[in-house]
Amino acid sequence: MRMCWPQNGEEDSGLAKRFFFLIVILPEKTVRSSFVFVFFHKEFFNVNNVKTLLLMALMSGIIIMLGGVLGGSGGVVIAFVLALAMNIGSYWFSDSVVLKMYRARELERTEAPYLFDIVEELSRNAGIPMPRICVVPEEAPNAFATGRNPEHSVVAVTAGILDLLSPEELRGVLAHEIAHIAHRDILIQTVASVMGSTICSLANILQFTAFFGGTRDEGGNGTNPLAALVLALVAPIAATLIQFAVSRSREYLADAGGAQYSGQPLMLASALHKLQNWNRQIPMESGNASTASMFIVAPLFGGSMSRLFSTHPDTEDRIARLREIDARMRQGEM
Repeated sequence: MRMCWPQNGEEDSGLAKRFFFLIVILPEKTVRSSFVFVFFHKEFFNVNNVKTLLLMALMSGIIIMLGGVLGGSGGVVIAFVLALAMNIGSYWFSDSVVLKMYRARELERTEAPYLFDIVEELSRNAGIPMPRICVVPEEAPNAFATGRNPEHSVVAVTAGILDLLSPEELRGVLAHEIAHIAHRDILIQTVASVMGSTICSLANILQFTAFFGGTRDEGGNGTNPLAALVLALVAPIAATLIQFAVSRSREYLADAGGAQYSGQPLMLASALHKLQNWNRQIPMESGNASTASMFIVAPLFGGSMSRLFSTHPDTEDRIARLREIDARMRQGEM
């Protein structure tokens, strides 16, 4: 993989000023002399979007590796095409995929005027356009934000969170999600969730085939069933660890941003305490563990190992930090 930036003397070129191109070279053994040129707009390169690019590259590598085990060199080509399609689709359509995964429905202002008033106020405090608001038909109390940028963003809340939290606590949770949008974290989280789901699906297929002796490539060479089974188990864990690496610090920053936008860090702390306790008891009925990093607290998925590889920092630590922020606010330091 090679990044090509405009050379000295090219600053006057309209193309050079606005774009750079990324050359992806597949191994010659797999596809002889294959080049893919991907153009990016200059504005793409802020810190979080670079993280998104690296995340997509790592996740794509796992998908291609799974494709190679499933189908040899032919499988690598198919997986590469799938990964490329996933990269493009994740940027433009990942929010729609996640919303459909959780059966989210967009709300009208007349259905929940108080909710719209809160989100409108917090968006104004954060200096971003007001996102769309969706409700997820789940008893587990939780919330997440999605979308590729603040202009195309959505805040989603479950039915359970609307029943559980007080208006002040709900305001704290929504401020946290607004902070994710303002910090441009939502693209990273959404892309990771969609591609993580794809990796889990491919790993499940690989695990299934391993039990029946593995697969054969076009040359008739078979895969080692034990190695395939190990890879099927390790790949989802690797995807989760990648999400883990990019999401934990963002949660702390979103907590701090939410405290600033709402002016009530203790209300967010109280909400986190309640959400943590209830999400240990009530599992999500839709979605899967690969989307856990999107939520304000780690949701419970039946039969998953997500609690062993949580993408969220410790809730008690988050609450302690929010109490410190509240103390600084009271002393006029923030």
